[in-house]
Amino acid sequence: MGFLSVLSCAHQWISSRLQPGDLAIDATVGTGADTLFLAQKVGKRGQVIGFDIQSEALTLTQARIRKQEGNAKLGSISLLQLSHDRMAEAVPETWQGNVGAVMFNLGYLPSEGADSTIITETDSTIAALQAALALLKPRGIITVVLYPGHDGGSQEADAVLEWSSALHVEQAQVVIYRQLQRDASPFLIGIEKK
Repeated sequence: MGFLSVLSCAHQWISSRLQPGDLAIDATVGTGADTLFLAQKVGKRGQVIGFDIQSEALTLTQARIRKQEGNAKLGSISLLQLSHDRMAEAVPETWQGNVGAVMFNLGYLPSEGADSTIITETDSTIAALQAALALLKPRGIITVVLYPGHDGGSQEADAVLEWSSALHVEQAQVVIYRQLQRDASPFLIGIEKK
């Protein structure tokens, strides 16, 4: 068996932390794979909020969720057509300090025909990460999948590395999962709130 993909590793890290009834956020909905994963993990008593700026992403996610509608074990899902940097203002106040997990899968919408020039932007990503950390409960986790291989991706990855490396160890523990031989390959950062 080989190493896990960065997406599988992110799911594994979150699976070990997220509990039924928890609150979770998908900061970059995309095609909805992480949104659905989070809804399965929090179960019918839990809640998930997903963010994306593209209506196409929300449509793809709704279609993915509809295929699972017979599954009564899904948590409630709210999808917002908003940038992830508006996370702090968009989630209910009761979520402050109570979120179990926040997932970021940066880059562009990986869908046939989607506009790959619409990408996550460094400034909004850093603002969203700051908001996500504030929303986490103690031992809550943020996963960030980064894609340095596309235009703008390496700058965003460098900024996220710089931001997360600067977090004080009393505030959070940060780890990285990366193939070292290929600079452009996707990699994962995990942030656990203390």
